[in-house]
Parts: sequence; structure tokens; C-alpha cells
Amino acid sequence: MKILIVHNAYQQRGGEDVVVDAECALLRDAGHRVQLYRRSNDELRHMGKLASASAALWNAQPAREIDEVCADFRPHVIHVHNTFPLISPAFLRRVAQRGIALVQTLHNFRLICPQGMLLRGQAICEDCLGNLPWRAVTRRCYRDSTAQSAVVAGMLGLHRALGSYRDSVDQYIALNEFCRAKFIAGGLPAERLRVKPHFAAAPDAMDEDARSGGLFVGRLSAEKGLELLAQSLAESPSALKIIGHGPLEEMARSRFGSDYLGCQPRAQVTQAMQRAAYLVAPSICYETFGMNIIEAFACATPVIASGHGGYAELVHDGVTGLLFNPGDARDLAKKIAWAESHPAHMRRMGEAARHEYCMRYTPQKNYGLLMEIYEHAIEQRRRRMPAAAHGHGAWRQH
Repeated sequence: MKILIVHNAYQQRGGEDVVVDAECALLRDAGHRVQLYRRSNDELRHMGKLASASAALWNAQPAREIDEVCADFRPHVIHVHNTFPLISPAFLRRVAQRGIALVQTLHNFRLICPQGMLLRGQAICEDCLGNLPWRAVTRRCYRDSTAQSAVVAGMLGLHRALGSYRDSVDQYIALNEFCRAKFIAGGLPAERLRVKPHFAAAPDAMDEDARSGGLFVGRLSAEKGLELLAQSLAESPSALKIIGHGPLEEMARSRFGSDYLGCQPRAQVTQAMQRAAYLVAPSICYETFGMNIIEAFACATPVIASGHGGYAELVHDGVTGLLFNPGDARDLAKKIAWAESHPAHMRRMGEAARHEYCMRYTPQKNYGLLMEIYEHAIEQRRRRMPAAAHGHGAWRQH
């Protein structure tokens, strides 16, 4: 199979970028031909505000370039990850008319929420769900800017009106049932929404040394619950290390002192996970997934997580970790204290977490799910326009 991956990379490498690279490698290792069309938000540094806004709404250049790649490479599937802001959805209808199957992974809530996280301030907000997102403009939801919020809301309104999402994408990938339900409520067609989680590679070797203390791994930003974690540790002090980078680095240094380890290479993060008694994932927003959680599971490390969003599906309370009331520092402190005083229970939860990883989140399991989605998308596109689909060559798995 020939697959074209389309992705707008972030300035600070994040989970979506990791997933794109991992899926490209997975497909190539399986013998498929993969091309990657990537734009980077680093380009925004050299663009004016008007040019950036125009690109987000409708960027003709990537549409032409992707169309040229399609004419030359002739992919069976185009797998879209992020298009915001530089690629824009302008290319979707153009390549769909070529008869190429289109699959899009919904990494965040951008298609139903201009802010992307269903979060306003420190609280969950679903006011735009299923509606035109005009409230996001009046409330300056995107980057606290009326103008930038208007651009994102305008992009969503324009491409909803044009049917770019409704008519062009054959299969959407939601990362869990919770997210699937939200996207259906937001107006995406239920019959095209498939659930496929992300995956993580298993560590090369398991560290069997004694475990102690907790660990936070992730972006240091407000929605990840770093302030909440600091409050909980003030109530119930525990040995807990912080790994990550982001806008709250200074806060992390002042609140956690020598326990803040900064940004670490992947190998060191894996070692830290294997030595920790538990991982803490205290996000105040609805996380669509949690790469840090399944990476911890792969290391046989249980997780203490906010009991909402994707986290509530990943972590089975009392089995693979503990769930606490979202946004409740006192309840988080209680769960951390319980974990510290019940090391044998936490070790058993870690073993269950490793079993969960092996059953659901390995590269091999994920490859099978991904191929099923691709094949279904190809069949859906063939039924819509058989002549054009035939022109790009039939695909049958042998």
C-alpha cells in the first residue's frame, strides 16, 4: 500500500509529532511505501499576521503541492493528522475528487472547539459543541485574542459550509469512545468515526530494581495540571520528580526545586518511569489520549490520573492505577498518600498495567487496527466514485 501522511508540525515537539513519526516508521517497517508532506509552525516566525490568518482559512499552496504529490506518488490513502494553521483544509476536496481515500486522526478537539481542548480558563467548556463557534470569538478563547479566535472560528465555519470535512474524509480516527461521542455531538458523522488508540514501543529491557516515589512527565502548561499537583503536594508531601518543558518551567523550578529535572532524553524518561512507583497525570482538561500513560504501562508503572476524558478510559481505577476527582487537589493528595502507603498494591497494579499495554497498546496491535481503517476508507471511497478510485490503482491485502 502507498500512504501519504499529511502533518503540520508544532514549534515545540509534542505528542502529535511523536505519533506521526511512530506511525510512519510502523508502516515502513511493514513494507508499505510512505511519503510525508510536512509543514512546520517555525514558518510562522517569517510570516505576517495577515498571511498567517489567510493560510489558516485557505492555503492554496499546500493544496497544489499535495495534489502534485498525489499525481506523482499515486497513494491509495492519505492520512491527515494536523492541518492547523499552515496547511489548512483547502486540499481535502481536491484530493478526494481524485478518488483517493482520506483518513484523519482527531488528536485534539479543534474541529469542534477553536481553543482545541474544550477548556475555558480552568474549567471544562462545551458551549460551542454542535454550534457555530461565535462564543469563542467574544470570549477570546484562542490565545486570549479576539482576532486569532475569529480566524479559527472562521476556518471552522467556512469549511463546515463547504463540506470539506463532511464530504471529503472517509474515516475519522477518534482515540477512545469518550472522544468519539464528543465528535458525534459536535456534528461529525457517526458511521465514519472509528476508535483507534495510539501505541508505544516497549522498553528494551525491564528494570527490576526497587521502585519509589512518583513521577510527572509532560508539557509544563496550565492545562496539564501542574499547579494542581503542586497544591496536592503541599497538603501531602511526597517524593515526586518532574520531567518536561513548556511555558511553566519557571514555576516548576520554584515550586519543585531540585525535583524538577527539566527536559530529558527518551532513554532517561523510560528509566525514570521504570524506577517510579507511580506516574501522576493531573490534567484539568479533557485529554483525548495520554501517551505518557501507555508509556508508563509499558514500564509496568501504574498511573494516578484525573478521572475524566480519555484518562478515565485508559486507567482502570483500582486495577491499573487510581483516578481522582478532576481539579480536586485534596483528592489527588489522598490518592498519592494511599499509593505511598500501599507499595505492594501499586506493584500489582503495575503488573496489571503492563498486561493492559500488551493487550491493547503495542505496535503490532495498532498496525492491525490501522490497516483495517485504511482498507475500509479505500472501500468507502471506491463506492462513492469507482472510476476515479480505479484510476489510482486497487489495493488488496494478501
